[in-house]
Amino acid sequence: MTVRTKIFAAVALSAALALTGCSSNSDKETEAAQSITVQDQWVKAAPEGMSAAFAELVNSSDKDVRVVSATSPASSRLELHEVVTGDGGTMTMRPKDGGFLVPANGSASLTPGGDHLMFMDLSAPLLPGAETDLTLIYDDGSSTTFIAQIRDFSGNQENYDPNHGG
Repeated sequence: MTVRTKIFAAVALSAALALTGCSSNSDKETEAAQSITVQDQWVKAAPEGMSAAFAELVNSSDKDVRVVSATSPASSRLELHEVVTGDGGTMTMRPKDGGFLVPANGSASLTPGGDHLMFMDLSAPLLPGAETDLTLIYDDGSSTTFIAQIRDFSGNQENYDPNHGG
């Protein structure tokens, strides 16, 4: 074999391995997105500042799925949050380490007073009756985009602890 042939063979082998990696990775990346259904989704109306989104996430697969981040054009920053009992028994919301687990053949509830998606810096007012897009991003890199209606809601006025109580 000539040096030129060896180089050509090495390049061809590298390209084949790269394509093989991409195709199997692509199958994996669509798996989480295909197994999650978003139900009963809505967003709390707010004129400015912060708001929150709620929904029921249903996993139809036999594998756990983890939501690791989210985005929305309605906010420059969207965080995954939980509500915990803080000092003195007050309810405190904070970023949720590790994201939201949607168990195999199960569901995860995003609710007022519990896990939720937190809009940290609204781009514009969220008005009752309007809608906004949200995108959930899973640990395998896939995503699900859905539309949520904006509703009035006056409950759950928790404190915010960005430092996780530390």
